[in-house]
Amino acid sequence: MSSISDNLFYTRDIGRLTLDQRLFYEKNGYIVIPQLVFPEILRKCSQRFDDIASGRVDKGHITVMKDITDKKSVNKVQDLNFDQVFRQYIEYKKILDIVETFTGPNIIAAHTMLIAKPPDAGSRSSRHPPHQDLYYFPFRPANRIVAAWTAIERCDTENGCLFVSPGSHTINKLLPHTYPRDSDANNKFYHGIQELPDSTKWIDLEMEPGDTAFFHPLLIHGSGVNRSNRTRKAISCHYAAAECHYIDVTGTVQEDLKNEILEMVSKKYPGLDVDYTTIWRFKSSIVRGIRSIL
Repeated sequence: MSSISDNLFYTRDIGRLTLDQRLFYEKNGYIVIPQLVFPEILRKCSQRFDDIASGRVDKGHITVMKDITDKKSVNKVQDLNFDQVFRQYIEYKKILDIVETFTGPNIIAAHTMLIAKPPDAGSRSSRHPPHQDLYYFPFRPANRIVAAWTAIERCDTENGCLFVSPGSHTINKLLPHTYPRDSDANNKFYHGIQELPDSTKWIDLEMEPGDTAFFHPLLIHGSGVNRSNRTRKAISCHYAAAECHYIDVTGTVQEDLKNEILEMVSKKYPGLDVDYTTIWRFKSSIVRGIRSIL
């Protein structure tokens, strides 16, 4: 006779989450684990961001992004796999133990970033419109990919916390994305879904430092405008099973994004002729187990 656990679709029974936690994720597409990450790791990552943003240390291969309205404001650094300070978060055992519930034992850190959402300059550029993370990734299957998103500072409705649409991952479909049409102040790559499902409902995820949200790549989510005078720092890594495979996004809803990324890479590395898959291989690294396809 099979148990409830045997019939769960998005998670594996490896003893890292309780049955109630797994059932919550299966239904809602996300789960928040309070106080998961040690404060000293977050302090070091926050300081590293400040040092890179100010130019006190060399950014190396890290990509530095600035707010489209306030060009002096660094709002995000990404491609953190190359930095040993940030890797303390990326390789954090408590995170990987939970990630393994979704990916299996061979884990790739596929996309990494620290977001320091600044107080909004008045153009609403600090928001990230509703989107699905799978839109950004040229690999599958979706059910072997998961995001870990950790608050470094308090994240609340005033400074633009995450909001999610519970259960939206179960539509099992990647929706068309583009830059929002209601504003010219759109930060680079902050694409969003323009036609949301009629069933879409929202919950704000207010989080304290160290709280960590894990969510499915098809979950519709975003973050609000920072209406406070505080920053909203968070660090995130998208993990994938090393057995995931790359797909050709030509002719799909992801093609425009692919072209935009290739254009950015060509500007950053003039004369470099590289394909989309190679970019993602370069950005990613093994963090547990054995590397295979990704």
